[in-house]
Amino acid sequence: MSRQKPVMDQQDPLSVQEYMHELGLRARGAAKHMATAPTAQKDSALRAIANSLRSNQEHLLKANAKDLKAAQRLGLEPALLDRLALTVSVVEAMAVGCEQVAALSDPVGQISDMAYRPSGIQVGKMRVALGVIGIIYESRPNVTVDAAILALKSGNATILRGGSESLYSNQAIAVCIHEGLLASGLPIDAVQVVATSDRAAVGYLISMPEFVDVIVPRGGKSLIERIARDATVPTIKHLDGICHVYIDQAADLDKALAIAVNAKTHRYGVCNALETLLIHSDIALELLPQLADEYLARGVELRLCNQGLDLLNSHQRFQSQTDLITTATDDDWQTEYLAPILAIKLVDSADQAIDHIALYSSQHTDCIVTESHSLAMRFLKTIDSASVMINASTRFADGFEYGLGAEIGISTDKLHARGPVGLEGLTSQKYIVFGDGHIRQ
Repeated sequence: MSRQKPVMDQQDPLSVQEYMHELGLRARGAAKHMATAPTAQKDSALRAIANSLRSNQEHLLKANAKDLKAAQRLGLEPALLDRLALTVSVVEAMAVGCEQVAALSDPVGQISDMAYRPSGIQVGKMRVALGVIGIIYESRPNVTVDAAILALKSGNATILRGGSESLYSNQAIAVCIHEGLLASGLPIDAVQVVATSDRAAVGYLISMPEFVDVIVPRGGKSLIERIARDATVPTIKHLDGICHVYIDQAADLDKALAIAVNAKTHRYGVCNALETLLIHSDIALELLPQLADEYLARGVELRLCNQGLDLLNSHQRFQSQTDLITTATDDDWQTEYLAPILAIKLVDSADQAIDHIALYSSQHTDCIVTESHSLAMRFLKTIDSASVMINASTRFADGFEYGLGAEIGISTDKLHARGPVGLEGLTSQKYIVFGDGHIRQ
C-alpha cells in the first residue's frame, strides 16, 4: 500500500522543515527513475491510477465530505464549496483524464533538428524531463490528479501542495495515485502530496533548489505574488488575466458581436475571459448598443469611458439601467474582474488600441477583430502577450483547445514556457552529438 503520510497536525517550524526536506530528498531520488521510465510503463501507471480512482470512489467521497464539513464550519462561500466538492461525475472525469493523458504522445526522448556539421559530427536536440516539479494550488482536489499525471507522463517527479481546505481529499487521492505507481513498478515517491496544512511548508518548498527544479503555482493573485517574490526556485506562472478584445473599424460586425459576447460571458471566473473591450469609434454607434443589449440581458455590468457612456445614454432604453451602466475609472482598465463586469473603451484608431493594450495588458491573451489582413499581421507582431488572436474568442486560450491534450496552467513568462503549459512545457532540451571517432582539429 501507499507510503503517503497521514494528515499531519500543525507542526513546529523545525519539524515542518525536516518533513519538507525529506519529501525533497525522496522526490530527487524518484526523479532519476522517472527520467528514463519507458512510455509503456508510464502509460500503464496512468491507466492503473484511473482504475484506482474508480474502485476507491466511496473512500474519496467520504474524505471529501470531511473537507466540506470543515469548510462549511469556516463559512467558505458557496462558489468555493462548489470547487471543493467531489462527486461521482468528478471522480469519473479524473479517471478519464488519466486515460486521456496516457493516450498523448510522450515528449521525453524525442530527438529533433539533427544536422551534420562541417566537421562531420551530427548535432541535434533531445527532449528531457525537468526533474522535480513543485506544484502549489488551491481548492480543487481534481488538480491533484491533473498535476500528478502531467508530471508523471513528462518523466518528472512532483511534490504537490494543495489548499488546506482540501487536505483530506488530496491525501485520499494520493493513495490512489500511489496504488497506480506501485502496480506499474514506478517509485511512489514520484508523486508526493504534502500532508500538513502548515503554511510554512510552502515557504520551504519554494526555497529548496537542491531538490526542486521548478515551481508551478496555481491559484489566486496573492498566492502567486507571494511565490514570485519569495521563491529561490524558478517558477512557471501568470498573475493576471486582463484579456482584451479590440474591434476594429474594418471588423465584420456579426463576427465581432459573437466573439465579444462569448469571450466575456461563456465563463466569468476564468483567466482567459474578456475583461476590457476596445471598440473603434467609427463603428461604435452601430455596434455598442447591440453589444450592450446582449451583455445586459446576461446581467453583465458595463463600465464605460465617457464617450461610450454618452452614446448609450442617447438611447432611451439604456437610461434606466444606472445599476448596470456606470463610468469607468482608471482602475477598471487594470482589473481582472473574474465576474460579470466588463470595461469598455472607445478608441479612435488601431494604434490607440494597441497603446492601451501595451499599457494595461497582463500579457495573457489579447484579440483583434478585423477583416484587414495587414492590420491583423501588425497586431500579431506588436502585441506582446502569450496568446494573440485574430477573429477568435479569448476563451480559446487553453491547452485542450490548442491541441496540447491537457495543461498544468498558463505562463506569461518569456523564458522556458509561454502560454498554456502542457507536457512539452514540463520538459527541457539538451544538445546531443553523434560522432564516429571525430576529434576537433
